[in-house]
Amino acid sequence: MTDNKTVLLVDDDADFLMQEEIALKASGFNVLTADSKSQAEEIIAGTRPDLAIVDVMMEDTDAGFMLCYQIKKKDPTIPVIMVTSVTNETGLDFDAATDEERSWVKADAFLAKPIRIEQLKAELKRLLKDDT
Repeated sequence: MTDNKTVLLVDDDADFLMQEEIALKASGFNVLTADSKSQAEEIIAGTRPDLAIVDVMMEDTDAGFMLCYQIKKKDPTIPVIMVTSVTNETGLDFDAATDEERSWVKADAFLAKPIRIEQLKAELKRLLKDDT
């Protein structure tokens, strides 16, 4: 699954960014990190990651949604996992289960923070279509 696979990890929480980067690298992935939507935009302008993990709320409340939209507009085949602590903090549940939600939320999966590494690995395997 991880042979030459590059994950773009975008989050404004430095601790989360560092923890997930360590976990992804330990799982054999190449990891590109960005701590803002604008930094991620610079990365995707010149690089095509195999998958992106994007925080919902960063410098703006909709920054993650906008970045997800931009990634999918550039290349709709790049899977995007949206991560958020909004559910834990507010009780609001994000997902893209209905056709209406999928029409504007371009993410392929949603994970609530804190993320269990087993859950993340399962989503990576599913989205990168690995059979092992």
